[in-house]
Amino acid sequence: MTDATWEDVRARVRALAERPLDDRAFDNGVFGALGHRFRLDDPLTPEGLADLEARTGVSLPEEYRGFLLYVGAGGAGPAYGVFPVRCEHGTWRWVGDGADLADLARLAEPFPRRGPDTERLEALLAERPDEEELDDDGDDFDAALEEWSDRWEALMWSADRTVGAIPICHLGCATRQWLVLTGPERGRIWADDRVDEVDLEPLLDAAGEPVTFARWYLGWLEAAEREPSLT
Repeated sequence: MTDATWEDVRARVRALAERPLDDRAFDNGVFGALGHRFRLDDPLTPEGLADLEARTGVSLPEEYRGFLLYVGAGGAGPAYGVFPVRCEHGTWRWVGDGADLADLARLAEPFPRRGPDTERLEALLAERPDEEELDDDGDDFDAALEEWSDRWEALMWSADRTVGAIPICHLGCATRQWLVLTGPERGRIWADDRVDEVDLEPLLDAAGEPVTFARWYLGWLEAAEREPSLT
């Protein structure tokens, strides 16, 4: 990737911020726009980016590095926007709803594409209580489901499943998307619908191809620019 990928993107987003945004309309056709209003954080300096990578112990994917340097450290973007990365009291962290799910001490570990415990997950799904097989008044089912849910959440929300990745945006209702930083999926976006008992999975385009950070962001920008209510 060359710097040309991002050279006019900040200006394009700022142009969208100049257009009227009617609070009475549902995001004026661009989901999440009433939250971020097309505002961007300032880009990182090269020194800031170097410090971020040094302190987290990971070399960020090239497309994301370019975004941080030439577009912004976060802000306007898909859904409710790109989670900003900020340095506070000498510590770098990403900020957003669910950003704390990332284990910043384990970003250099390879992201587990199929999860660290696929067989255990499949076995647990097979054990999910069936209401029709339990008592008529529902007490047994409720108790069994609560016990199963506790085991499911402990497995599905374990930090072992998301090492080497960061939540990059929030879609509402506890659904998110992650950017993989290390391993074979480096630089790609993954969907996180675990709140709906769906495992993490790669975000794919209409042709079934993995979506990289640049395609994810630029696809959103192009769609926003085509939105009739913003013209």
